[in-house]
Amino acid sequence: MNNDLSALERDLEQTRARLASTIDELVHRASPKTIVDRQVSSTKAHFVDPASGKPRVDNIAKVVGGVVGFLAVLAIIRKLTR
Repeated sequence: MNNDLSALERDLEQTRARLASTIDELVHRASPKTIVDRQVSSTKAHFVDPASGKPRVDNIAKVVGGVVGFLAVLAIIRKLTR
């Protein structure tokens, strides 16, 4: 009976420790600084090759082309509405 009680107490302590670790990990993942860091890293990886550190010209060209196209459409719409 005494062994069962001490085994149960050990199990409870291990479960508490796992829960505390899980909660700490969730708090870290959900913190605004961690989220921003993760997004910045993701964006950098899209425009810079992580292995070589060189810019990914194809992705940069796509974004620049999209911005130029959008501005051209705005200019055309503005000209047509005048």
